[in-house]
Amino acid sequence: MLFLTELIKDWPCTVSGGELRTVVTGITEDSSRVKKGCVFVARKGNQSDGVKYIRKAIEQGAAAIVIDRTNLTEIPADVVVITVSDCTKFMSHASAQLVGNPAKRMKMIAVTGTNGKTTVTHFIGQLLSKFGNRVAVIGTTGIFIDGVKIDYECPKMTTLPAEYLHPLLKKCVDENVSHIVLEASSLGLSSNRLDHCDIDIGILLNIGTDHYEEHGGKFAYINAKKRLIQMAKTFIVNNDDKECVKMVQNATVPLVYFGTNSSADVQVPELKMNPDILGHYNRMNTLAAISALLVLGYYLDDILLHCELLQLPEGRLQQLERDGVKVYVDYAHTPDALEAVLQTLSNSCYGRLITVFGCGGQRDKGKRAEMGELAVLYSSIVIVTSDNPRNEDPKAIISDIMEGFGGECSAIEAELDRKYAIRKAIFCAAPGDIVLIAGKGHEKSQHTADGLIPFSDLEEAARALSEKTFLDIKEINME
Repeated sequence: MLFLTELIKDWPCTVSGGELRTVVTGITEDSSRVKKGCVFVARKGNQSDGVKYIRKAIEQGAAAIVIDRTNLTEIPADVVVITVSDCTKFMSHASAQLVGNPAKRMKMIAVTGTNGKTTVTHFIGQLLSKFGNRVAVIGTTGIFIDGVKIDYECPKMTTLPAEYLHPLLKKCVDENVSHIVLEASSLGLSSNRLDHCDIDIGILLNIGTDHYEEHGGKFAYINAKKRLIQMAKTFIVNNDDKECVKMVQNATVPLVYFGTNSSADVQVPELKMNPDILGHYNRMNTLAAISALLVLGYYLDDILLHCELLQLPEGRLQQLERDGVKVYVDYAHTPDALEAVLQTLSNSCYGRLITVFGCGGQRDKGKRAEMGELAVLYSSIVIVTSDNPRNEDPKAIISDIMEGFGGECSAIEAELDRKYAIRKAIFCAAPGDIVLIAGKGHEKSQHTADGLIPFSDLEEAARALSEKTFLDIKEINME
């Protein structure tokens, strides 16, 4: 139980109206979640302003209203109003306080970077579990405790908002979890969601092209990533990425570099991995995970014993195979990630590499043509399709991608319907061919102007492979 006075006593703010000796039952910036005794944070978001919902929050029993503006007159005089300089920072502080700052009672590891966050967090979780630790992994693909996905009511975000994250951390403490490994997205860092998480180890994997438009440019995107350097007690850096090395030049915390050249602190030239885990980029992901365990005090020889047992998370080079045709479903949705996957598969492909991909709507338009250029460079056949168009015209997105192809080409086709694009790719594949379905990975829905529609690349690919086999058998029987 926490009184409102206790919640705000260590935070710079001004208070007016109402009764401060009120028990706080929760905190939220979503008016639909307000219950009696709840603090409502009326934050101004990108699409809506919380001020519009103050009256609704009060009607539902809000104990106090938090604002970051002083010119609001419509709040009744008997309601506690807390004025702060930054609602997002207060939300992070108060969310942690309400549940007793659970992050302080566990080892906290946060991973950032344009690509590879999900894989590295899962690799770290798997390795820590091998040493008998109880581990929670939190990120893009969900919440896992000891490798088992759990149900937890929260938004589908890479980095959870503080009002959801800290109660989850409290749940983990109650279930004797000793280590938390989470993904720190640029948007999560810039909106202060991790400000009161006591990060023991931060990891920077790489810097590529993503979320530039949402941040207002590359400079702001990089600055968002750099926030993790200031938050972590020890910071692990990809020594092979020049942008990453540049970012930590003025760091004041201990640094550990991983990479392939002799100047790196962590290098494992003879690293033995699961043969199903392909690609140089996944070797780098493994080195990042190894580095985290070394910082935690484990011995390299002991760690290496478990590296061959690592498994990729769902939707990361997830493989299906039937009748000599291999299909890979991967989340690659940035130029760097797409090129890494295409390069890896082209090196292991004995037949044709057939690529199906699109680009998300209301996201960095500048990367679309670049991804189109990369797809045609590595692939024998490219089928451009819809990804998550959101409120953008999917035809316009495809047109932007097609600009990267540099003119007409018989090996390139546009198919607006993602289901049929996947079917076309698989139906035209012959033994020895590889089909890459890129962009959505683990996702179970497609975000369109009409809302979320159930859709799984993996399920559609499995269905198409099965139907292809049936049709092939039928054709043989007819001969």
